[in-house]
Amino acid sequence: MYVVSLTYRVPQDIVDFHNDAHIAWLQKAFDNGVFIAAGRKVPRTGGLLLSQADRSVLDASLQQDPFYSNGVADFEVVEFHAGRVAPGYEILLDTPPAPPAEAGPNR
Repeated sequence: MYVVSLTYRVPQDIVDFHNDAHIAWLQKAFDNGVFIAAGRKVPRTGGLLLSQADRSVLDASLQQDPFYSNGVADFEVVEFHAGRVAPGYEILLDTPPAPPAEAGPNR
């Protein structure tokens, strides 16, 4: 899993100018399964994205973000393995893939 931290590099009016395009990109990325959560930092100095996508898919998507292509924010990607979660958040657990099913006898 990856946590992506965005930190704004420009004044808020420039962030606001690019925000609609960023939100449209973000929705497309959610629709494509790249992110599972997103939100603003408080105070509003950037945002955080949570992804369970492959790193290459994540990187390709981030490069399409208008905040990235227009130099609005710095991006830091941190890989993290969730080994323990509260009840109801099991989808966040970093579990190994299930072993392949054994083939039955041929008939």
